[in-house]
Amino acid sequence: MTDDPIQDAEPAAKREVQTIYVAEAEDGIRLDRWFRRRWPHLSNIQVQKMARSGQIRVDGGRIKPEGRLTAGAAVRVPPIPDDTSRQAGDVHTLSQRDIDFAKSLVIYEDDMVIAINKPHGLAVQGGTKTSRHVDRLLSAWGEGMDRPRLVHRLDRDTSGVLLLGKGPEAAKRLAGAFARRQAKKTYWAIVIGNPKPSAGQIDMPLKKTGINDFEMMRPADRKDPRAESAETAFATISRAAHRASWMALRPFTGRTHQLRAHMAGIGHPILGDRKYGDDKSKELSGILKLQLHARRIELDHPSGGILDITAPLSPEVKAGFAHFGFDQHEGDDDPFEGVRRQR
Repeated sequence: MTDDPIQDAEPAAKREVQTIYVAEAEDGIRLDRWFRRRWPHLSNIQVQKMARSGQIRVDGGRIKPEGRLTAGAAVRVPPIPDDTSRQAGDVHTLSQRDIDFAKSLVIYEDDMVIAINKPHGLAVQGGTKTSRHVDRLLSAWGEGMDRPRLVHRLDRDTSGVLLLGKGPEAAKRLAGAFARRQAKKTYWAIVIGNPKPSAGQIDMPLKKTGINDFEMMRPADRKDPRAESAETAFATISRAAHRASWMALRPFTGRTHQLRAHMAGIGHPILGDRKYGDDKSKELSGILKLQLHARRIELDHPSGGILDITAPLSPEVKAGFAHFGFDQHEGDDDPFEGVRRQR
């Protein structure tokens, strides 16, 4: 359900102390790994030095390089040295085309919050092989205090609503809501077959296996020390005979690839999923891309009241709906009204 790493190093003239909030799916990650994911050019020695000298702080306190981070924690990031392997002029400057593209994604904006409809194929955060991503595009709104902050993530190939905080206080409050599991997230997915029962909850611990592009989440025994609790509610909205089902999914936890791993774990992989799909689902998918869309999110607004955002379907998911004859207007009601975590 989520995707990894973050931003490019900034040019020397713009380097400054930053506060970055730990994403929901990064809960439990080591500090040194968290830094290396965002700034791959940093050496372990550089990260260790910044942590041990107190330049890096978490929620105001010191932390060891091997210390674990919790979702929603505020990480003080000192000025990051430039990546000298980059060519001059190849850092963090946006073209007008990129700025226009970033602004075109906005589906809601006020003085504290921006909501965008993230397209399929656009990573939320960058890495060694990813130079175009949402976090880089946030420079379209300016730098420093004007630059919006990421407060949660979506997988690269998952489309849909992504929230940004305007300023550190708004970002802190939004990130806190995610960390406390207060956000109600509804995803739409098309899966192979017909899950039985048609609605219910999946309580299936997951653990990470592999590394980098080969990293996957697999079902795990509860006693496994690497197992992470993972819970998802599901409800069938419509069916295309016995071939496929249009599902609503609500994650109660925020594990990496949780929805994809859970649906595969109960024998109904999400169509278009090249990583978690089986031979039958891949055959049925044909040329369809990942059929997973973050349709709606509801949580407390940082300034009071309720923030309730719905993202229009992406072209990739629209293609899946057209292929199987689903009418998106049939899914307007909340199928999880009154549903709570089992544990």
